[in-house]
Amino acid sequence: MTSAGRFAPSPSGELHVGNLRTAILAWLFARSTGRKFLMRVEDLDRARAGAEAEQLRDLAAIGITWDGGIVRQTDRGPLYAEAIAGLTAAGLTYECFCTRREIQEAPSAPHAPQGAYPGTCRNLSEAERAVKRAVRPAAVRLRSAVTAATVQDVLHGSYTGVVDDFVLRRNDGVTAYNLAVVVDDAAQGIDQVVRGDDLLPSTPRQAYLASLLNIPVPEYAHVPLVVNADGARLAKRDGAVTLADLAAAGIPVGQVRDTLLASVGLPAGPVEQALAVFEPAALPREPWIWPGMAGPDA
Repeated sequence: MTSAGRFAPSPSGELHVGNLRTAILAWLFARSTGRKFLMRVEDLDRARAGAEAEQLRDLAAIGITWDGGIVRQTDRGPLYAEAIAGLTAAGLTYECFCTRREIQEAPSAPHAPQGAYPGTCRNLSEAERAVKRAVRPAAVRLRSAVTAATVQDVLHGSYTGVVDDFVLRRNDGVTAYNLAVVVDDAAQGIDQVVRGDDLLPSTPRQAYLASLLNIPVPEYAHVPLVVNADGARLAKRDGAVTLADLAAAGIPVGQVRDTLLASVGLPAGPVEQALAVFEPAALPREPWIWPGMAGPDA
């Protein structure tokens, strides 16, 4: 299968400039290494009507091209179910009936990493599970044999993070992100994952799960986020941060693209021109503060 990179937004609303910057970097990583570039819509949760079309429009407007059709997670339920069934058959899952509040209030297991699931439902008897099923539906958790795993990242080097008994399928039947992303990347032949570094802490869980599913672990590159002046992750409340808002202020898409390229030390112009000078080792490691952009009459 041909190697590939990807961009995989959740269709919860319009992309802001931070999302677009990450998309540009993912595209440059893939194209500069001769990989295909694929587009996947992660619509298992938080989908808003019309958001997918808006996102694809904006990605195309800044010059992002992709190979093949759009893959949507809501079409891939059988793949997720097959993966969970295989793990269950191997004794690597269990039912969990805990609410979020119960998990927060439960005492941590001895020597467990901070924030790890405490294992409340790990060793319930069948009789105990039957009682709990009558009260609420079960989530499915991974029965992990480790408490941490280490991954290699192009920008962060060796990174070790928590691996606990994380959720594979929520109690409402929706596949959890950590399983879906591993299965999707493998099914699409994606061997390079470029995304925001806010997702780095979950990556050891995904790499460990991939090993259990006999899936090769992709090359990871977690890139810095775009933040506001207060250092918080950029959001719609920070003003004109989407292409539509910026266009309404008289700022053309080409100017936005050039500002995003300049933020990672790349020349202005179509993104294809940046390929010749793109060097991952030269990328900044710190978050970029969005400077805002004034229109021509400001």
